[in-house]
Amino acid sequence: MRAVEPPPSQFTFPLAKLPRRLAAIGYDGLLLTGVLFVAAALALGLAVILVGSAAFEAHNPLVGNPFFRSYLLLVCFFFYGGFWVHGGQTLGMRAWRVRVRRRDGRGIGWWQALLRFLIASLWLAPVAYLHQVFKLGIDLSLGAGFACLLLLLALRLPDRFSETELVVLPKGGNG
Repeated sequence: MRAVEPPPSQFTFPLAKLPRRLAAIGYDGLLLTGVLFVAAALALGLAVILVGSAAFEAHNPLVGNPFFRSYLLLVCFFFYGGFWVHGGQTLGMRAWRVRVRRRDGRGIGWWQALLRFLIASLWLAPVAYLHQVFKLGIDLSLGAGFACLLLLLALRLPDRFSETELVVLPKGGNG
């Protein structure tokens, strides 16, 4: 009698450690920067079409616009969420052989992706607060934000709140 092999998602993989998680975040950050440039260029082009180039030169309607900021935040969410829901890996996670999954080994859904994204984005709050309210330089604000990011990741808060885990795949196990 042959033993039935469990599906690949049922194998036990080690949890991703902080350096690997940070490396994937750095890689994805570079990719996301390019995506945000394209998204902003599209919004800029639409703004010029809607208000006209002369009016746009006098006052850029995107500066400080909460709708524009919300649009960019949605672009960020769909960048991460799309990869997480469809395959469990962003390109940075793929490069570092990391996959996000539910604790039972199944892939995550949009609700879990949203929870992960919102909790993981909490590090931006001190950056904005320190920069806008206390008028600290962007370097100090980003430094405090990075410290918050390290704390979020070290405590695995996005994983805990979304009931997911980041696992390290074996070499050749990205597919």
